[in-house]
Amino acid sequence: MKANEEEQRHTIVVLVDNEPGVLARVIGLFSGRGYNIDSLTVAEVDKERGLSRINIVTSGTRVVIEQIKALLAKLVPVHKVQDLTVEGPAVERELALVKVVGDRERLIQALRIADFMHARLVDSRPDSLIFEVTGTSDELDAFIALVEPVEVSRAGVVAIARGPKALVPDRG
Repeated sequence: MKANEEEQRHTIVVLVDNEPGVLARVIGLFSGRGYNIDSLTVAEVDKERGLSRINIVTSGTRVVIEQIKALLAKLVPVHKVQDLTVEGPAVERELALVKVVGDRERLIQALRIADFMHARLVDSRPDSLIFEVTGTSDELDAFIALVEPVEVSRAGVVAIARGPKALVPDRG
């Protein structure tokens, strides 16, 4: 593989009609071609117009990423596809719940790490703690590595472009 054909991580956002089967079609597009999804989040963002936003983090060569975007844009009912990785600066965040179990000393150490890394304690028992951590995927990875939890639940990446540009459906 040439240097310009290295795989890169991309964050792609897709604005779709909020209707049954849309997510299955998007996932089918990836699985049918052997593409991996590193992170996937979806939620309704405009109740009045019935629109949902899908945030997809995937990796691939430039050609593969362009193919993914083209295939997504052809899906019905996709209104807009935006590659935040190439279209300018964006803000990305992820949420995780992280459970740490152990003796008093281990839990105190986890509390110190959480305080330093701005994690929020959301549940406390004599033998376990649950933290809510929000940040970049790398920040979550670092926190998880430091506290060595017994269980992690991650919500996936959400992202939005910085500045005045907005992901809105094309008028048609």
